Amino acid sequence: QAHFVESGGGLVQPGGSLRLSCTVSGGTLDHYTIGWFRQAPGGERRELVARITSGNATNYADSVNGRFTISRPNAKNTVFLQMNSLKPEDTAVYYCNALLGPLNFWGQGTQVSVSS
Repeated sequence: QAHFVESGGGLVQPGGSLRLSCTVSGGTLDHYTIGWFRQAPGGERRELVARITSGNATNYADSVNGRFTISRPNAKNTVFLQMNSLKPEDTAVYYCNALLGPLNFWGQGTQVSVSS
């Protein structure tokens, strides 16, 4: 069974950048739609931040459009989320989600904290 792991989170000052990675072991990401979701402190639900389909079509939440970029480079087992101009309200646990037909996988999450 495929196993998805997020990495790249950390503490950054407002205006800074981070790059998150979603890496799969036991398979490849080629055919999956990959979404990055986040759950803010005290938040009850996860919100979709960015998504990329198997055909590399992308969409973004309004709150991150123009600041975040999701990409699926030639490496077949990793999807990246480049986050620029980070704001304190971007603070959250970020989760990778992979969808393929009835298959629905989540990673364990990576913490992103934006604070001065």
